[in-house]
Amino acid sequence: MSRGNVAVFVPHNGCPHQCSFCDQRRITGRQSQPSAKEVWQLAKEAAEKQDVSQCELAFFGGSFTAVERGYFCSLLEVAGKIRQELGFSGIRCSTRPDAIDRERLDLMKRHGFTTIELGAQCMENRVLALNGRGHTVEEVERASRLIKEYSFSLGLQMMTGLPGSNDAIDTATAEAFVAIKPDFVRIYPTLVLPGTQLEAWYGSGEYAPQKLNQAVDLCSELLLLFEKHHIPVIRLGLHDTPELKEQVIAGPYHPAFRQLCESRIFLWRILSLLGESCQPGEGEILLAVHPKSISSALGQKRANLRELAQKGHRVRFVQEDSVLPGEVRLRKTEKGKDGKPCC
Repeated sequence: MSRGNVAVFVPHNGCPHQCSFCDQRRITGRQSQPSAKEVWQLAKEAAEKQDVSQCELAFFGGSFTAVERGYFCSLLEVAGKIRQELGFSGIRCSTRPDAIDRERLDLMKRHGFTTIELGAQCMENRVLALNGRGHTVEEVERASRLIKEYSFSLGLQMMTGLPGSNDAIDTATAEAFVAIKPDFVRIYPTLVLPGTQLEAWYGSGEYAPQKLNQAVDLCSELLLLFEKHHIPVIRLGLHDTPELKEQVIAGPYHPAFRQLCESRIFLWRILSLLGESCQPGEGEILLAVHPKSISSALGQKRANLRELAQKGHRVRFVQEDSVLPGEVRLRKTEKGKDGKPCC
């Protein structure tokens, strides 16, 4: 995986469908499609400001491989030139499962593409049809096999809380992803945005979005599932922008959604550890975490400390480099020489 990317947004171009949740122009903040010249200029400016040898040029925001053929080829050509002349490590795009075939993959391989992400969203055909996706589970599986056959890095995107879905179906989607063995995944809790079918369904009472706590619980479980199978979750929740924050009508929106999930996982681990070793009201409990994990251990605005206190556990954290990030260990004595008190 590259250390970063330079994003080019191609809003909603090429997609023959209007999904229930989709308003890509609003999500990306971009209304018009970029020309090949504009893509070159964007990449050139990025290369002048930073070392792009560990960056991918990334085409996001639409169905890249489904755009009009002439435009598609012009973007392929400029992308290949950018990688060759400016030194980008690779090129990535997001697209639809039904817009992948050998001809497209041959062209992309020839022009230096390295990573392809598929918007699968759900691995249940009934949910896909209800939400106007225009593709099937079988097409997700077929496209994934082809992408891996061509040795591209494969990413899969899923959504939780779609109309017609539930926690069990969303978990089954994640398990189906695990079976496909992608190189990484993204998880997006469904949000209601203006101008979408979801807005109409929400307004009429036909759709009830996930509550924030429900989405956090579910996505925390999904994080653990992917972690167990060594599949990185590179994004959890839509990228926070001022426009998105202003436009969200309903749904489990939070600017730090991933941190909420990571904190929830920490709380579960702490409660499991204390359940095995400590009784409520025993006195102060010392827990060791890695310095990089302290904010997740505490929880947003110290929410985990409050939750633990409500359950009768008076906890204090110490930071220790010997503890792996994400882990928590019980310390039965007060601060040791390697422990730095935190709270």
